[in-house]
Amino acid sequence: MTKAIAPVQKNEYYDVTFEDLTHDGSGVAKIEGYPIFVPNALPNEKGQIKVTKINKGYAFGRLVELHEESSQRTDAPCPIYKQCGGCQLQHLSYQGQLDFKQKQVKEVLTRIGKLNLDNVTVHPTLGMEDPWNYRNKAQVPVGEREGGLVAGFYQQRSHEIIDMEQCLIQQSENDEVVAAIKTIANCHGIRAYDEKKNKGWLRHIMVRYGIVTKEMMVVFITRTPDFPNKKAIIDDITSQFPAIKSIVQNINPKRTNVIFGDQTTVLWGEEYIYDYIGDIKFAISARSFYQVNPEQTKVLYDKALEYADLSGEESVIDAYCGIGTISLFLAQKAKKVFGVEIVPEAIEDAKRNAALNRIENAEFAVGEAEVVIPKWYEEGNAADVIVVDPPRKGCDEALLQTILDMKPKKVVYVSCNPATLARDLKVLEDGGYATVEVQPVDMFPHTTHCEAVACLKLV
Repeated sequence: MTKAIAPVQKNEYYDVTFEDLTHDGSGVAKIEGYPIFVPNALPNEKGQIKVTKINKGYAFGRLVELHEESSQRTDAPCPIYKQCGGCQLQHLSYQGQLDFKQKQVKEVLTRIGKLNLDNVTVHPTLGMEDPWNYRNKAQVPVGEREGGLVAGFYQQRSHEIIDMEQCLIQQSENDEVVAAIKTIANCHGIRAYDEKKNKGWLRHIMVRYGIVTKEMMVVFITRTPDFPNKKAIIDDITSQFPAIKSIVQNINPKRTNVIFGDQTTVLWGEEYIYDYIGDIKFAISARSFYQVNPEQTKVLYDKALEYADLSGEESVIDAYCGIGTISLFLAQKAKKVFGVEIVPEAIEDAKRNAALNRIENAEFAVGEAEVVIPKWYEEGNAADVIVVDPPRKGCDEALLQTILDMKPKKVVYVSCNPATLARDLKVLEDGGYATVEVQPVDMFPHTTHCEAVACLKLV
């Protein structure tokens, strides 16, 4: 068999027209039908590229010069945008980003889910009025350079830290605290963790901010349990930032890219800070999963509640319930909500949040959804509606089969990955459900990430 030869050569320059965007935001150009993926390029643009890597069926390139710009191109306001790996779409107008995300959902529903979009409404993406400074959690690695500590995001495709004083998608309050902690830690001789040598002390700084309550939490993730100059550092931080209610240390001695270790200790203040999504109050600990964009989380959950269409008489199951965020929204309208989650700490948080809001019609259990839900079914707890909000890998096959066996009248699928959403919708459609509508929601402006919520009805 003759080996296929790419129509381009590495390190050569080519003039191209960009036709599309990939799911990760790179421009797509084709030479003799052979795709080349180029960051920072947009559809309908023309320019010169340099081919940097060749694979069997595609290549990667670097944009050298633009000859014709898209009407959707805009100047990225972030000074380190092209180096930092945090955002991918700042060079695309915000309306262009919303259109891209709707198109992305449509494409995977047809290509992977095999859905006929004549029968399924995919709505325009719900965006933010102000798509900046939305993240309520800063979680940055710490390193060292001449002159002291640096903290920021990793450079694209590397573990080189880009020192950063301001992130335009972060709450400015978090930026201020991270910058101050760098200065305070430098003054007290704190050494950063060196992942190559597995030495040093401070690995990451995390700051959480309650958008409504204005309460803040600082978490030091360290390699060892000691804390040099602890009292002086805590005094410096708390005197400078009265909004800080909690300072926590998490110890991670392992040689790993995983941020958190198993041991967490409150050094000062409370174990929790509090914040609201809509009218629901949440207690947030250092390790709690809590959505980083509460404003859009409410938009997403309101849509899930609308699709559930509850009258107050329904029994609802919330698979992958986490700390109970969707469950507690549903409980406001349902007769009874049953939440299940495999992480024990998350279920403890869910119970605490239910008590915090005096919600008594929500029950939570620890375990695998595909094991716990059939047990509930056997006990007579048949659900009228099942809501799923799985991780990026999508629903477990056994859970999908459980849904098909239980035959609830309606399934509401909340997704953080359109590709696995499409895959799972196909399974449910093949099992007797019809996808009625899908609503993309922009939870992470200026990135390629897209959330969506789908409404399915039993045929």
